[in-house]
Amino acid sequence: MGDNIVVVALECIECSGKNKYHYRKNKKVQRDKLELKKYCKYCKGHFIHKETK
Repeated sequence: MGDNIVVVALECIECSGKNKYHYRKNKKVQRDKLELKKYCKYCKGHFIHKETK
């Protein structure tokens, strides 16, 4: 990976972080924190997952 590409963790906001996804992000293109709608197997639905540290 390049210098600008980092791996970030996304966690579900509904079930307080039980479900985590790992996602690659380009720091130059996306400067703010990611928020993606992903499937959570604990909540059994599509919910917003936010980037953590």
